[in-house]
Amino acid sequence: MQLHQTAANDVLLDVRNLETHFYGEECVTRALGGISFQVKKGETLGVVGESGCGKSVTALSILRLLPKLTARTVGGEVRFHGRDLLELSDREMRQIRGAQIAMIFQDPMTSLNPVYTVGRQIAEAVQIHTQASRSVAMAKAEDMLRLVRIADPELRVNNYPHEMSGGMRQRAMIAMALACSPELLIADEPTTALDVTIQAQILRLIVDLKERTGTAVMFITHDLGVVAETCQRVIVMYAGRIVEQASVIDLFARPAHPYTQGLMRSVPDRRRGRQRRLPEIPGIVPSLREPIVGCSFAPRCAFAIDICREKRPPLRDVGSSHAAACWRAEEVVGA
Repeated sequence: MQLHQTAANDVLLDVRNLETHFYGEECVTRALGGISFQVKKGETLGVVGESGCGKSVTALSILRLLPKLTARTVGGEVRFHGRDLLELSDREMRQIRGAQIAMIFQDPMTSLNPVYTVGRQIAEAVQIHTQASRSVAMAKAEDMLRLVRIADPELRVNNYPHEMSGGMRQRAMIAMALACSPELLIADEPTTALDVTIQAQILRLIVDLKERTGTAVMFITHDLGVVAETCQRVIVMYAGRIVEQASVIDLFARPAHPYTQGLMRSVPDRRRGRQRRLPEIPGIVPSLREPIVGCSFAPRCAFAIDICREKRPPLRDVGSSHAAACWRAEEVVGA
């Protein structure tokens, strides 16, 4: 792949050939099959794909939050400011989590501790990374709740998670993630459990805060609409591998991988009158418990030829800053 090279001082996170496996009693699941991508300072990168493609595993591998008994990153590098996070001690990694790289998880009800107030949980994060006094940290917690537009923050800071609505809990999670001014925010499906109106508010909040603070955002989602509204660049994942990456404009204008095209066709178009039945991608996702020969999408692909089933396609240029892992990418673009 010869994508346009980003200046080294613009790269915040550089993931190289990352491989993560899960170990069961009788099998090994190859969740990530050697993925590489970069996150630039101040940008919003979308990571899109269906459930099980490896999006969340990528985030958890970066932060080294996978369960040690059953999962292991077996290859690759995760360079943050030039330091390989995979080589740091647990103590060094704890200093980075929350302070320099923070994460918003899918379900705030299970991510927040039910026996502590929301304010105390935000304040604890501040104290751990800044050594602030408890009073200063609590004042910061109240300021953060105000920043994420929670009404009456001086009262809500003393609420327990169950006393807040789903949207308020998600805002509290965003407040906690941003409390120490991280350089990179990883948002893993942050609106999944919320209704449509609250989803739009949370997305707008993340975008506004990103523009205000300059924090880079890695936005993990299965929703192409979210990608279109919030991201500048996007990577598309399938079966633990990256199959396409491009600017959002290029991806929507000329998708170069058959899987990306399939995702595009499955998005409802409300501009049409009566909605026709959405086309589906035939077949099923291959098992990651067995080695995949050739292109992982070949069994479901209308463009597949012999080489697709025999040899894994590299991620290669199909335009300026646009790459696809497809032997017939140029034909796919013109289809």
